[in-house]
Parts: sequence; structure tokens; C-alpha cells
Amino acid sequence: MDALFQSAPSLVAASAGHHGPSYWGFLFYLILTLATMFGLMSYAKGGLNSRVFKNPITQCFEQLYLFIENMCVGTIGAHGRKYITMIMTFWMIIFTGNLIALFFPTSPTAVLGFNLGMALVAIGYVQYEGVKANGLMGHLSHFTGPRLGIALIPITIMIFLIELISEVMKNVSLSLRLFGNINGGHQAVTAMNELGHGVYIPFGSLLLPIKLLTAVVQAMIFTLLTCVYISLVTHHEEEHNPAEVHPMVGA
Repeated sequence: MDALFQSAPSLVAASAGHHGPSYWGFLFYLILTLATMFGLMSYAKGGLNSRVFKNPITQCFEQLYLFIENMCVGTIGAHGRKYITMIMTFWMIIFTGNLIALFFPTSPTAVLGFNLGMALVAIGYVQYEGVKANGLMGHLSHFTGPRLGIALIPITIMIFLIELISEVMKNVSLSLRLFGNINGGHQAVTAMNELGHGVYIPFGSLLLPIKLLTAVVQAMIFTLLTCVYISLVTHHEEEHNPAEVHPMVGA
């Protein structure tokens, strides 16, 4: 196992003056993350045959599904169930990538570009759902604030620009938060291991419980904020479709 950990840094060794994994190193860890994720899901699927789930991995996935469902419905509303697949996908990729970061020198979630890509997908999907729920002009009206009248058009334009910048900054917020916590954890472990290098004590391993907690928290924060953003642009959907929210009324 030590040989694997020692060879992994060489696989993702950065070129001089460049921080982070190389292209092939990133690709290796991305494939490792996806293989781990699909391997766990495949193993969990084998425990779905029985009426009572006895497979511990299957039980974990059941609880994760219930957690994601409650988060979607509790944050977005009754129509939030249709976003479970999207939110579950984000959770699985981020959490599995964070788990890889516990035992290897880097992971996809420790690469800013990968996190920015996920943030762009999440925010892009939010904009798509906003346009789908409210129409293009209705969605854009969310960025203009309250109706202030013709005399205050300059203020409306200013509000629109501020809201537009705020929407763009959501991508930066989602990606930098995840990158900073995961990459910062690596840096902290490396620094603490340097302290114990002379006495051959891996002080960095003492941070493992904290890094495990970070792996869970960061996956939850990314998915929870995505649910909040979806809620902000689709909250009128329940008003337009009351039968979906209260299907028993009038039955």
C-alpha cells in the first residue's frame, strides 16, 4: 500500500512551477473516483433483491436516498422530488471524490477547474429550470427587483447588474469553497507530516477524522445550496400547480 501511495504522486507530479496534478494524473483520479462510485452502486444494487435490505452498503444508499429526498422536498417544495436524481449525482461525485482525497495525494475535488465545471453545470441547470418555470422574461424579472416605476429605471438597471454579478459569483462560491477545503486539507496534512518527518511520526494522520467530516459537510453544502438556488427560481411552480402539492384535495 505504501508503494501505491508513493507512486501516486509521481503519476500526478506537477511540472516545475505548476501546482496540482497533471492532465493524465487528473484523468487517473477522475476514473478512480467514477469507478469507486459505480462499484459501490453496483454492489448496493445486488442487495435490492430481498424485501429487507441486509447488505450494509445497500442500507447506506437507502438512507442517503431518504436524506436527499428530504433535503429536496424540504428546501424546494413538493415538486423537489424531480430533482433528486440531479442532486444525488452531485452528492455521489463530490463525496466519493472527497473520500479518494483521504487516502491519495489528490482527487478531482481538489482541482479547482473540476469544481468550477460542476458549479457551472449546477448554476446552468438552475437557470434552465428558472426559464422553464417562469419563461425567459419572467426569469429575467427576478434580477430586476421590485417594480420601481419609470423614474427609477437607473436604480432598476443597477439592481439588475448587481443581481447578475451575484448569479455569476455563485459559480465562484461553490467551486472555491469545495476546492479550498479539500486542497487545504492536503496542505495541512503535508505540513504536519513534515513536522514529524524527523521522528518518523505521521502527524498528518491525526487530521483524518476532520477530513472525513469535511468530506461529508462539503458534499452536503454543495447540494444544499443547489437546492436553495433551484427553490428561488421555481417557488412559483407550486402556486401554479396546487393539485401537485395537495393531491388529496377535492378527491
